[in-house]
Amino acid sequence: MRSIAFADFLIGIGILFVFEGILFLAFPGWMRRAMKSALHSPDNILRIAGLVSAVGGLILIWAIRH
Repeated sequence: MRSIAFADFLIGIGILFVFEGILFLAFPGWMRRAMKSALHSPDNILRIAGLVSAVGGLILIWAIRH
């Protein structure tokens, strides 16, 4: 039996794929430029962006749950 938390996690991953797909569908040129920009960005900038994104996501989940 899967836990509710794991099911929520899988739903979140699914929603992430949906949004990413919509961005590629609607703005392919912008997404291509964003990926090229990421390739040329220093690792520390990408790490900071990842940290900010992860913390923002956790805050959003916490706010929705409470």
